[in-house]
Amino acid sequence: MDLMTLDLLKQQINKVILQIGEQYRQNPKPILELILKRYRNALDVINNNEPDSLKQGQFNIIGGVRAYLDSSSDYNNPILEEMYKAEQLVKHLFPF
Repeated sequence: MDLMTLDLLKQQINKVILQIGEQYRQNPKPILELILKRYRNALDVINNNEPDSLKQGQFNIIGGVRAYLDSSSDYNNPILEEMYKAEQLVKHLFPF
């Protein structure tokens, strides 16, 4: 397990949680609540499990960008890039 990359993932998840949380406070859409919940759960998985026991299936954040875009046509929202980075880190750390 690459602990530096896991730490980067944790930082990225925190960044997304802050940004989605702020967006949700301004505009409480159900999709934002779902994405926020999934990112918080992903952070809990990292914090409450041994790094070597983690698996990609424990992270329900893959597909969040698509879910966001399916509910909104806000393609230029910078949060999408941050969500994409988090998804890529999960895929890098836990390939199938």
